[in-house]
Amino acid sequence: MATVCDTEEYISKILNSRRAGERNVLAFYEHRIGCICKNPRLMLLPMDDHLAHRGDGVFENMKWVNGKLYQLDAHIERMKQSVKGLHLSPPCTWDKLTELAVDVAKAAKTQDGLLRIIIGRGPGGFGIDPKECPVSSLYIIAYKFKPKPEEWFEKGATAFRSSIPAKPAHMARVKSANYIPNVLMKREADERGFDIPFSFDSDDFIAEGATENVALVTQEGTLLVPEFSNALAGTTIMRAVELMKDKIKIQFSPVREDDLYRAKEVLIFGTTSDCISVVRFEGQPINDVRPGPVAKQIRKLLKEDLEANGLPL
Repeated sequence: MATVCDTEEYISKILNSRRAGERNVLAFYEHRIGCICKNPRLMLLPMDDHLAHRGDGVFENMKWVNGKLYQLDAHIERMKQSVKGLHLSPPCTWDKLTELAVDVAKAAKTQDGLLRIIIGRGPGGFGIDPKECPVSSLYIIAYKFKPKPEEWFEKGATAFRSSIPAKPAHMARVKSANYIPNVLMKREADERGFDIPFSFDSDDFIAEGATENVALVTQEGTLLVPEFSNALAGTTIMRAVELMKDKIKIQFSPVREDDLYRAKEVLIFGTTSDCISVVRFEGQPINDVRPGPVAKQIRKLLKEDLEANGLPL
C-alpha cells in the first residue's frame, strides 16, 4: 500500500529523488512560481496541465553558441503563429516572455546551451475543454547543448522513407507539443539503421524529417525547397534561404522521392545541426556519396551569421 505523505515529507522525497537527464538541466522558469530555479529536481509539470495529458501546447527550441543566442526573434515570431493555430496565448506579454527567455539562458552561465520555451493550455482539469484552464502555462528551460561531432558533417547522413505519414496541413504548420508522429519516425529510423526519416504527404510529396526540414540541389544547381504544405517552416532553413538568395537560384516546389535520386545534393536543416548532407537515401547513393559544396557553404554562412547577429548573453 502506498504511503500517504505530508507536505514536508513529500518535498523532501522530491529533493532526494534522482531522475534521468537531470544533469543536463541548467536553469528553468515556471510562470506560476515566477522565478528561475537551477535545481532540476524541482522542475515539475502539473499533472492536470492539458499540456501533459492532451499535448495541448506549443514549443520552440533554440541554441546559444559562444555566448550568443541565435534567432530568438524568428523563434518567437513562429511561436506567435503556432499559438494562433491552437487558439492559445501566453500568460504574459510577448515582450515579457522574450525577456524571461534571455534571463533563463543567462542564468545557465554556460557558453553553449539550448533553450526551450513551452506554452501550455495550463492546469485545471483532466478533460479536453480548454475552459477548464483559466490561465495558460509557461515553462522556459535552459539545458546542455551536445553538438554533433565534426565527423558527422564530413561523412554525411543516411535517410529513408518513413512509413509514418506527414501530419495534416493544419497541424503540420503548428509546432505543437503533440510530437507522437515525430517520435514514431525517430523510432523507425533507429530500428532500420538510418539517421533521418522523411515523411511524405497523401500526394506522395516530401514533407519533412522528424525534426528537420529537407531541401535538395538539382543537377542544374537550383536549391529546391519543398513547399511547406504539410511541414513546419523551419527557422534554420528560412534563414539559410535568406543568406543564399544572392548566391544560388532558389525555388519552392513540390518534391517527390525520385527527385532525391537525381539530385546533386540532399540537405537537412535543423536548429542544433544547421545543415547536413544526406549522402544515401534508402541505401541508394546521392550523387557521389559525399557531402556537397552547397551544404558546406550554407553551414559556414549560418555559423558566421550566429557569430555576427546572435544576441550576446
